Amino acid sequence: MIVIVDYGMGNLRSVQKGFQKVGFDATISDDPAVVLRAEKLVLPGVGAFADAMTGLASRGLAGPIREFVASGRPFFGICLGLQLLFTKSHEGGEYNGLDLIRGEVVRFPKTDALKVPHMGWNQLRVRRPSPLVHGVD
Repeated sequence: MIVIVDYGMGNLRSVQKGFQKVGFDATISDDPAVVLRAEKLVLPGVGAFADAMTGLASRGLAGPIREFVASGRPFFGICLGLQLLFTKSHEGGEYNGLDLIRGEVVRFPKTDALKVPHMGWNQLRVRRPSPLVHGVD
């Protein structure tokens, strides 16, 4: 069972529809017990780091996510969902993350050479075939 973690924000339905489009069922849940029973876990993005961590904590999801990742089962963090795995973030202040990846999320320095945010302006070169990028040009 693929479980998409509902922490009160994020692009839950978009992620679920993406899985459906490629032939997989995915359940959206904010239940810690369901998270722990998942075969695969997805932590979606969209939102502010501090609000997301508050949402995880208020639903009792931080511990189960840590336990799931430690189990070695497949985990996929999307955008903010990946950032939450880090030790801390400096988005709008300094906030602790799940500390599953040692490091800090920091903003890119402002320069004329790099547009921030940097989304969609590069070519994707696939080095090894993967269902994750199948059909992406």
